[in-house]
Amino acid sequence: MARTRNPLWTSSKGIRGGVLKEIVFKQYKDRTVVTKFPDMSNVVPTALQLKEKRKFADAIAFAKDIISDPVKKVAYKKRKGLSVYHSAIKNHMEQR
Repeated sequence: MARTRNPLWTSSKGIRGGVLKEIVFKQYKDRTVVTKFPDMSNVVPTALQLKEKRKFADAIAFAKDIISDPVKKVAYKKRKGLSVYHSAIKNHMEQR
């Protein structure tokens, strides 16, 4: 882990996230920390995690189906402050 004070990386907006799956920039208070990208290849998800992942994938497929058809998209009741896509995902996740 390395700390930097380089203004290129520590601007007012700051830089965060991974770069080319090699390094990750993290913000801690007023410091920017550079770490290596985590190796998740040996992580085995639990049955519950896999179930939730499938549930979310189904919700994404449902929302994509809604927005790909102009008739369904216009007819779909969206939630206040959300797009049709995000409303469809939320509704689908709540039904399951």
